[in-house]
Amino acid sequence: MSKIDLHVHLSYESVPKSKDLFVSSYEEMLPHFKELDIKKAVLMSSGDSNSPLPMGTNSENLKIVKADPVHYAWMCNLDYTEDYDTIYERLCELKKDGAIGIGELMINKKLNHPFFAKLFEAAGKLSLPVLFHMSPEENYSYGVVDEPGLPLLEECLQKYPDTMFIGHSQTFWIEISKDAPKLKEERNQWGKGPVIEGGRVPYLFDNYPNLYGDLSANSAGCAMMRDPEFGLGFLEKNADRLFFATDMVNTDMVFPLGAWLDEKHKEGALSTETYEKICYKNAERIFNI
Repeated sequence: MSKIDLHVHLSYESVPKSKDLFVSSYEEMLPHFKELDIKKAVLMSSGDSNSPLPMGTNSENLKIVKADPVHYAWMCNLDYTEDYDTIYERLCELKKDGAIGIGELMINKKLNHPFFAKLFEAAGKLSLPVLFHMSPEENYSYGVVDEPGLPLLEECLQKYPDTMFIGHSQTFWIEISKDAPKLKEERNQWGKGPVIEGGRVPYLFDNYPNLYGDLSANSAGCAMMRDPEFGLGFLEKNADRLFFATDMVNTDMVFPLGAWLDEKHKEGALSTETYEKICYKNAERIFNI
């Protein structure tokens, strides 16, 4: 049962190693995908021109998908600008070019910022899901910003019911447990230890059908595997709204959640129906890929 990976960062041509980072090209990544039983991957975008990331602009992602539509689809992104009135038109053009969503949204401003209001409204009208990386504070790390307990995300879920929000990153997934930390440094770490019932992420999933989850990286991996009984229950309960993903940028990367899902399915601890939905059927159904 080959998987669809909803979250990768690649480049058209490989980016040589700089400090601790190198970026594989879309062609170099294909054998690695085969090893991991991934049949298709969705490229995240860093926007148009203002991103410090060495990969994944809108134009580069489109170039990759045109070169290999069998193995790749792409999401788009917008650079931050105070020209909010053009957001809808810009997204229209990107959707015409084949973008299937907006992601990875990383603009380091609070979720109640006027830019996001226009973006989320337009995303709902255009049926473009928004995959976001969350940060605990402005001018700290990167990602959209919310407070402990995710009150601003809840406001967005209420205000934009036609917009699909896909949560990602440490600051989002650490809220799976009621004892989620309050300090910014701790909110930006992977969760560990038993999950305490009453966390904000399960509450938001229970109450807002427009919230979905990106199961990539160690942030989601730890959220699911730190307390296997709770994690498996969460997967079964929310099977229609979770996506397998990795957040890989090169051929050296392997995240453990994929193998864990395989193992739990083989053991019978994770139902075949849930396993298939998370691994590929949700992506096929929602993104038509």
